[in-house]
Amino acid sequence: MAKPAKIVSDLQPYSAYKPSGVEWLGDVPAHWKVEPNRALFEEVNERERPDEPLLSVTITQGVIRQTELLADSSKKDSSKLDKSSYKLVRLGDIAYNKMRAWQGAIGVSWDQGIVSPAYVVQRPRNRTNSQYMHYLFRTSAFAKEAERWSYGIASDMWSLRPEQFKGIYTCLPPVPEQTAIARYLDHADRRIRRCIQAKENLVKLLEEQRQALINEAVTGRIDVRTGQPYPAYKPSGVEWLGDVPTHWDVQQLGRMGTLSKGNGGSKADEAPAGVPCVRYGDLYTTHTRFIKSSRAFVSQARAADYTPLKHGDILFAASGESIDEIGKSAVNLILSGACCGGDIIVFRPKYRTHAPFMGYVTDCWSSAMQKATMGRGFTVVHIYATQLKQLLLPVPAHSEQAAIARYLDYAERRIQRYVESEQRQIHLLNEYRSRLIADVVTGKLDVLQAASGLPNDLEDPGAIT
Repeated sequence: MAKPAKIVSDLQPYSAYKPSGVEWLGDVPAHWKVEPNRALFEEVNERERPDEPLLSVTITQGVIRQTELLADSSKKDSSKLDKSSYKLVRLGDIAYNKMRAWQGAIGVSWDQGIVSPAYVVQRPRNRTNSQYMHYLFRTSAFAKEAERWSYGIASDMWSLRPEQFKGIYTCLPPVPEQTAIARYLDHADRRIRRCIQAKENLVKLLEEQRQALINEAVTGRIDVRTGQPYPAYKPSGVEWLGDVPTHWDVQQLGRMGTLSKGNGGSKADEAPAGVPCVRYGDLYTTHTRFIKSSRAFVSQARAADYTPLKHGDILFAASGESIDEIGKSAVNLILSGACCGGDIIVFRPKYRTHAPFMGYVTDCWSSAMQKATMGRGFTVVHIYATQLKQLLLPVPAHSEQAAIARYLDYAERRIQRYVESEQRQIHLLNEYRSRLIADVVTGKLDVLQAASGLPNDLEDPGAIT
């Protein structure tokens, strides 16, 4: 795969520029026009097509079929049963969400379908290429211009109405040049996205390797001191554990310590400084397996209303929006005083436990499968201390727990370095992609010669996901 950097290696600015008179565009090539959107688009309000597929206007992807949106998320169809008032979007139309245009919810549609009556549909006139406009309107510069023209009482109520959209000035290259720019950006965007996808796949594989390594170590599939299986095994009596080393025990969590429900107030109690406080959401968002610090603090005066924590406590999320979130655990490694809020279950070990090992074993795949069967609820899933008491864990000797934790700490640090490196590159590639598109669609770089040298069998616009 060719490196994306080669895409712009030979690009140069145009030979002559002129002031556009529009702040968000800056100088534009001397032969380009700058015109208000009212001269380039016509608002359309075709209705009474309830059988057409439902489209969604998203911030991240532009206009897509709602079936695609729902397939990749936990969102549910919130559209009305009677869709006769929904607006028809034809191939090549620009659609945008009035309330979210300033955040990027705008784009061209490569499907015919219908959108919510609250959305706006603009049909390009003959002097515009839809794909060029799609790239232009999805730049951060246009989003800021849309924000400037939007109005409302608060930011979550700002609206870009059709009359405001019509007043925004847009740069307009000749139609053949618009087509060449769109074709070039389709090609460049595809290559960059493929590179990003490859790195995202690598990150996913590294995460899977991390989870597999942890599960093998804490369940005794391998002896971390030798890298080989243990000499002998015995049945654990637990479906998800399978066999365990013969000298290991299998214990219920409730026999190894005490479990109690955390207490706490609301986020209104949070203060810039004070006592560190762990919220249940931290266990599956901010933090992973070990909590060494906290982003939330409560005032000294209110800290007494919360549950105090000790070094080595295991914290479980008592609720979540999915089976994957409930029971998510982390070990508290804060050496100074800290507390936790409500909807957290605190396990305080009595004996035979090494805190970092407990952090690994209570959140490994085998433990997660047990906790998944304990969860109750639909919209919000809950788990209780009485259920967590029954969690069955493999328990080697304390010295062996410490050896396993040291091994996993080292292995995790190595994997995390690779993950962070790939994530940094993904971030840079996304920045590079955004900068390239912005520079090309506003005329800062001339791509006509590069576009003329592209192969003729490029994929159709809109085919890249």
